Amino acid sequence: MTDKQSDSRSAMDGELGILARRKIEAGIIAPIYEVMREKIGEELAQSIIDTAITRAAIDAGKAFAAKTPGGTSLRTFQELQDLWTQDDALTIEVVKATDEEFHYNVLRCRYAETYREMGLGHIGHLLSCNRDGVFCTGYDPRIALERTQTVMQGASHCDFKYRLNKTADPSSK
Repeated sequence: MTDKQSDSRSAMDGELGILARRKIEAGIIAPIYEVMREKIGEELAQSIIDTAITRAAIDAGKAFAAKTPGGTSLRTFQELQDLWTQDDALTIEVVKATDEEFHYNVLRCRYAETYREMGLGHIGHLLSCNRDGVFCTGYDPRIALERTQTVMQGASHCDFKYRLNKTADPSSK
């Protein structure tokens, strides 16, 4: 590991693995979601959860960026993936990992399994999947995600394709 990698990994110091974090969050969100669903209906309850989780993901991305010595890049973003795969949370197959592109497929998703076990499979995409694109926006607005399918919504695998837009302003966070 290079000194630069060692420095960028300091953003992860003391962080709980994301699967453990999502399970705790889901346990708190579930009863709130159920009450909202009863009082205001499924559609509005899901919309509120989506908005709240999106905001939280952007803020989390910004917080990780602030802890990344030397600034953010697609490489430092790739290193953060250790938190998402920790505890065998994801089985991934990296297709491409460069300074400008990071593509991988998720072959097994314990996030999806966990939400289904908790009876939250129908909103698992709101609790986890929808965070992916906006987290990277908060972390570094030059990074964009393209994904056409997820295990959470029944596909055989998730297809993540992150790209770095070199012409975007990294300070527009």
